[in-house]
Amino acid sequence: MPTPRMPSQSQIVSQMRAAQRKVEQQIKSEVRKAEQQFERDLKAAQRKAESDAKVQQRRNEQAAQREIDKWVRDTNRKLQSASRPTVTYRATEERTLASVATEAERQAAAHPERRDVFLCHAWGDRQGAAQELHDLLEGFGVKVWFSEKDVALGTSLVREIDKGLRMSHIGIVLATPNLVKSLAAEGIADKELSALLATDRVIPVVHGITYEELREESPLLASRSGLSTGEDTLEQVAVKIANAVRPEAN
Repeated sequence: MPTPRMPSQSQIVSQMRAAQRKVEQQIKSEVRKAEQQFERDLKAAQRKAESDAKVQQRRNEQAAQREIDKWVRDTNRKLQSASRPTVTYRATEERTLASVATEAERQAAAHPERRDVFLCHAWGDRQGAAQELHDLLEGFGVKVWFSEKDVALGTSLVREIDKGLRMSHIGIVLATPNLVKSLAAEGIADKELSALLATDRVIPVVHGITYEELREESPLLASRSGLSTGEDTLEQVAVKIANAVRPEAN
């Protein structure tokens, strides 16, 4: 066999230079890839940092807005409560309203999103005594569920009333001649009253009738201690309710 020909020195040098150039090209390629990956990672990190900063800014703005809203609500309640007249309580009212205040406080702590009171009234009083009592309570900083403003046209009245009962801390029953008629006819007010009487969160407000007249139609409601416009004005009754369900506004 012929003896393999050894490469010349110049060939060896050429091969070494070629190998060196290849290695250098590979190193440059890897460096470029590393630089490109670094740039991508840096941009991704910057985008994430910017996104996180925006999210945190929104959270800070929302927290600040909540604080502002709370301050506005508290200030409004204080301003509203400043106009509450001074009232005198009878012994039975003190016992009744103390119990109501305890339950209202418990309900408010457990369900702060709910209304303070649900106003149960007869249809015939919606633009009269019920509207007047609603306006007085709202003026004293009490949040009231009232069908005239909370039931939209085209919705189920019974379903909305059920929701209102569920989403209120305390129930007020405005007992009037119209309510007595509604109870006798087993109308909507009768259904509201039945749901309220199943709880211990009811304040009867007798207006335009006596407890004796109410007892003839609803002995269970008449057995509950409450308030009466036979002894106070409707405004004084509203103040007593407001003091019970919104004492922090005093």
